[in-house]
Amino acid sequence: MSFQTIESPFTETEIEIEAERLLSRLMHVECDSRRTWNIDECRKIAPLTLEINQLKKDKGAVILAHSYVEPEIIYGVADHMGDSYSLSLKAKQANAEKIVFAGVVFMAETAKILSPDAEVLAPDRNSGCSLADSLSGQQLRELKASYPDAGVVCYINSTAEVKAECDVCVTSSNVYKIVAAMPQKQILFVPDRLMADNIRVEMKKLGIDKEIVSSDGTCIVHDQFDPNLIAESREKFPGLKVVSHPECTMDITGLSDYVGSTGGMMQYVKQTEAPYFMMLTECGLVERIEVESPDKRFISGCKLCPFMKMNSLEKIRESLIAPRPDQVIELEEGLRLRALGAIERMFEMA
Repeated sequence: MSFQTIESPFTETEIEIEAERLLSRLMHVECDSRRTWNIDECRKIAPLTLEINQLKKDKGAVILAHSYVEPEIIYGVADHMGDSYSLSLKAKQANAEKIVFAGVVFMAETAKILSPDAEVLAPDRNSGCSLADSLSGQQLRELKASYPDAGVVCYINSTAEVKAECDVCVTSSNVYKIVAAMPQKQILFVPDRLMADNIRVEMKKLGIDKEIVSSDGTCIVHDQFDPNLIAESREKFPGLKVVSHPECTMDITGLSDYVGSTGGMMQYVKQTEAPYFMMLTECGLVERIEVESPDKRFISGCKLCPFMKMNSLEKIRESLIAPRPDQVIELEEGLRLRALGAIERMFEMA
């Protein structure tokens, strides 16, 4: 990725100090074959990170960054980083005039649902999600009509209009607990078909009798992993630990040593002693662990999310200075309140 050179109001000394700060973190990123972080690369982005961090102070803004976005966003300008659940909590707790959500659009919508008085900005409105975009509110209403007695549970990777049609929203870190606690035997789970498969397996393990019905969405990152890669890698790298997300297919999760949320995967790797790890998820998470636990060794396996990678420092800067209408998240109040009900119930049940 190339970074646009901007005319900087900062002194050479300020830029050098910032470049050294950035390098101290980014130098550990190894899995990204697109670039190598060195002092020259950090000098290029230092004026941008300095300006963005100043703009945050001037405009009362916070930046929330999902673990899958570029590391220069996470370690250069983010106030909070994490998975969907932890960032949902941060959005709820934020007392900010502006929230810039470096992630994908449904996450920015969630921030607006939880912080209606803040101006919520999505750096790139095209940063969609194959799961969220797979199901509309109208399609869910039609599906609900076919299963009138079902409890309706939506994964957080869904639009605000889908959340507004549900009893409760879940994330990958709390989905099993919440589905198990639902009073209905039949659960309509949307929009992730593969996570629904993994819920069925987990409910059976727990001895909980649930009938899981799902729509047909999948994640374009997590539905692409090849189980043959796991077998080949285990043979080549003895002691390898395979870590995957419940958005993966069952033939991947069934061969994994650990299956969990983005935050759960990160915690598992940090706390587990093993000579090698294979992360079957988005590469941004591997980059975070490389920075925060540089002693861990990784075998190639992760994939890039094209939507998460649409976020950039330049777009964040632009949204803070003069946001375009398409960068501003707006929700009709009645829809927001209905969606809020599903999210608030998640917080209660989780």
